[in-house]
Amino acid sequence: MSIPINLERSLLLHQDAYLGDLLDKVTAIKSEGWLEELRQGAANLVSNTTLPSTRDEEWRFTDLSALKQVKFNCVGTLHGTSLQKDLILPEVSHRLVFVNGVYAPNLSNLSDLPNGVVVGNIAALPASGVGEYLAQSQGSQEVFTALNTAGLHDLAVVWVGKNVVVETPIHLLFVSVVGEFASIYQPRVLVVAETNSQVSLIEEFVGDKQEGVYFNNCVTEVWVNENAQVSHTRVMREGEEAFHIGKTAVTQARDSRYFSTALSLGGKLTRHNLEILQTGEQTETTLNGLTMIWGNQLGDTHSALSLNHPYGVSNQLHKCIISDRAHGIFNGKVFVPKPAQLTNAAQLNRNLLLSPKARIDTKPQLEITADNVKCAHGATVSQLEDDEIFYLQSRGINENDARKLLVNAFAAEVINQIPVPSLRDKLLNTVTNLTSN
Repeated sequence: MSIPINLERSLLLHQDAYLGDLLDKVTAIKSEGWLEELRQGAANLVSNTTLPSTRDEEWRFTDLSALKQVKFNCVGTLHGTSLQKDLILPEVSHRLVFVNGVYAPNLSNLSDLPNGVVVGNIAALPASGVGEYLAQSQGSQEVFTALNTAGLHDLAVVWVGKNVVVETPIHLLFVSVVGEFASIYQPRVLVVAETNSQVSLIEEFVGDKQEGVYFNNCVTEVWVNENAQVSHTRVMREGEEAFHIGKTAVTQARDSRYFSTALSLGGKLTRHNLEILQTGEQTETTLNGLTMIWGNQLGDTHSALSLNHPYGVSNQLHKCIISDRAHGIFNGKVFVPKPAQLTNAAQLNRNLLLSPKARIDTKPQLEITADNVKCAHGATVSQLEDDEIFYLQSRGINENDARKLLVNAFAAEVINQIPVPSLRDKLLNTVTNLTSN
């Protein structure tokens, strides 16, 4: 006997009341027209889904119990009118700021944009973006992605027209200001690089307090059309009690190039899902990542690269620096089906454990059915070598500074890929300060 849809939905919500409560919170702000239709479809999906658990293969090392212990009482609202000086990048002239998921035009700087470039919030979204790009990426039915879409009422838009080259990076800054109650924020980003265009993005998530509890559920969709190039730096520096679950979904057309540098520093529980879909041949994909966690934090990176066409080139390097009792997770998948002949794919995960109780679960993964490819993957787990520390001490450097130098050198391979010098220096200093603690 089949179960009526409405009854089945209520049963599932009863089984996962926590997810139902989150859905009620994020849909409290109403919308109209095409946006409400999009949101309602995602809400229906969420209402028929349960939160993942450690019984699910993709989540078996990431326990959401700590998240489920927090009752999020409200969706984020705009707080404050000033921007901390150290959040401003002097080399970047174009800045789009959201505070607690709410667009802050007084903190943004969108003047003197090149012709053919649209940067702004949902009001700036071109009509063609509604049905063709927004919420159309592969993986949109994943539960946290669908939850973000169900509560969508604003988003950051970067749209680069055909044959347009943006010379300077665009800074997308998402600031979380902790209020009286634990809040859930849902930043959303849509990036479209049309044919033959080029753009560089800095996407940054920052928490302003160490002790505040909040949940950032973020989704970024990047569309790289034919022969376009996107350089994407993603920096996550949340408060120590924050939860952060982010999705970056990238769709690459023929002859396109996508370069990613993703850094995760802090947060009680963080996860970044990076999904790349190749829709045409001869694409180039470079993925660099760094996770640094300490205390009892958990940092999870899941990536999936689907190379479905010939002549694709990809190179992935992800590093983890783990101290105290922290737990790092890396699961990287590269799919190379039979049509993807003459693919060249490399993947490497390197992990540095700074304490005896630090833990890493790593799973680099290749799934290949094509028979004319060049693919490699691997993982390493190590500690600081005593002979390296001794060598530096023999040159007059004390043991603590020697450790800092070695950790910084390990992190610098990824951080040095960031195209903005001030941000690069700030992050290297952050690594140094965290190593001292």
